[in-house]
Amino acid sequence: MRTPKPPHADDSTVGTTGTADGTDGTDGTDSTASRLAESGGSSGKVQSLERAITLLEATADSAPDGDTATNLASRCGLNRATAWRLLSTMEQYGLVERDPLTSRYTVGFAVARLASAAGFDGLIRRSHGILRQVSEQTGETANLAVVQQLGLTYVDEVTPPVVLSAKWLGRQAPLHATSTGKALLAWLPAEEVDALLAEPLTAYTDTTVADRGRLRAELAETRERGYSVCAGEMERNLYGVSAPVLGARDRPFAVLSIWGPQDRVPESRFPALGVLACGAAEEVARAARAL
Repeated sequence: MRTPKPPHADDSTVGTTGTADGTDGTDGTDSTASRLAESGGSSGKVQSLERAITLLEATADSAPDGDTATNLASRCGLNRATAWRLLSTMEQYGLVERDPLTSRYTVGFAVARLASAAGFDGLIRRSHGILRQVSEQTGETANLAVVQQLGLTYVDEVTPPVVLSAKWLGRQAPLHATSTGKALLAWLPAEEVDALLAEPLTAYTDTTVADRGRLRAELAETRERGYSVCAGEMERNLYGVSAPVLGARDRPFAVLSIWGPQDRVPESRFPALGVLACGAAEEVARAARAL
């Protein structure tokens, strides 16, 4: 049963009633004004599309359990009828899925299909200058890893010209044995951490935290501190710090790291480098929002 359109002047939606552009389909002098209101005047923005995107992002942030249309509407500042129609439209295109038992919405498979076709060129382009500045300021390697379904993959790296260091581009990070991985884990819900660490924890060196209880305690300290640390836990001589790049609802979508050999990045440098990493990660987050 279709929910009737409530009498709110600002309640224009996609694909519900009337034409595809959100107008009521009538002729006359009001049609141009309606289209301007829908598109946000001369700003070039389409209000209904902005609302749909905001709603889709909120649905993604509610993972893994999803959320109801009422809660998603409240989170996005929309009335329930608008949210319901937008969600219904997105459901038809596979962008969201609704559990018929709980009426909770989750992100649909179509989003994964679209994401698989996307690269990280835009994020790399906007964040590369930040990495270069960090590397120049510290004299150490700075890199960026992006969150993917099963963990993290390094996508960009800036190394000081006089420094020989390991190349991590394209490699995946062992989550429990790197500052990069621990920066991700510390900002994820406990059930997601358990799922990502379902396999036994490998001790790569004698400093690797392979005990789950100790790791959980370190993750709690990491979140309170704002950045993670690694003291030779993946490779004995590599030390570093990492900070999460946070999106909506403080969920990480990337991690920025600063690292180098132990003689140049001793633990005594961790506090200063950690503060720098946090600031740079915030810059990357702002740059990503401009994409």
